[in-house]
Amino acid sequence: MQIILNMNKTDEVITVMVVDDQQLVIDGLFALFIRETKISMVAGVNSGYEAIEILRNQSVNVVLSDIKMPGMSGIELTKKIKASFPHTQVLALTTHDENSLILRMIEAGAAGYLLKRADFSELCNAIISLGSGNKYLSYDVQSIIMKNIYHPQSKILQMQPKAIKLSKRETEILNLIAQEYNNEEIAKKLFISKRTVETHRRNIFAKTKTKTIVGLIKYSLENGLIKHDIAFSVD
Repeated sequence: MQIILNMNKTDEVITVMVVDDQQLVIDGLFALFIRETKISMVAGVNSGYEAIEILRNQSVNVVLSDIKMPGMSGIELTKKIKASFPHTQVLALTTHDENSLILRMIEAGAAGYLLKRADFSELCNAIISLGSGNKYLSYDVQSIIMKNIYHPQSKILQMQPKAIKLSKRETEILNLIAQEYNNEEIAKKLFISKRTVETHRRNIFAKTKTKTIVGLIKYSLENGLIKHDIAFSVD
């Protein structure tokens, strides 16, 4: 079932689309959002395919997506949204608190992750955060990530005890990467060229033998390369 509520909202309002295979969730959220002045739910759909069709015709600021849905998962939907509609942010809104799903959603491009047991005020805060270009991981989600990072069976903890060493400049760049600065911003902040940043970035990934930002941050936390209060910093 597809619900299109209002396609003519102003830019001052954060527009939201809910993607959930449970219609009751969509109806319930609409009843709550209708009272909000800063957030407007403009559509609610039951599948990722319907969500893509909406986005082809309507600009939406934030998509609230469940993860396990028939046909197209929230992870696959997130990848498609970030590939075709990069300015639309995705907030995972789900009951699933498995660490693997959290990390897969983040790697797919989700800017936030919130469990459905959260209250409505936290959901609104998360949406406003994403609508402002920031990230949002609930306290519960951050705890799950950190708990699993330091689990005794972590593959990274089973690596050789002596962690790799980064140069002072590489350490500076790594900390800025963890704070989500892009190459151009890092270059300006450190007064070096963008090409130099790219070279250091490649060296950091090579030394840590990681391929993604999430993998890099995870390795860096476990090996003391960055501080805990820097990684996964969210509003």
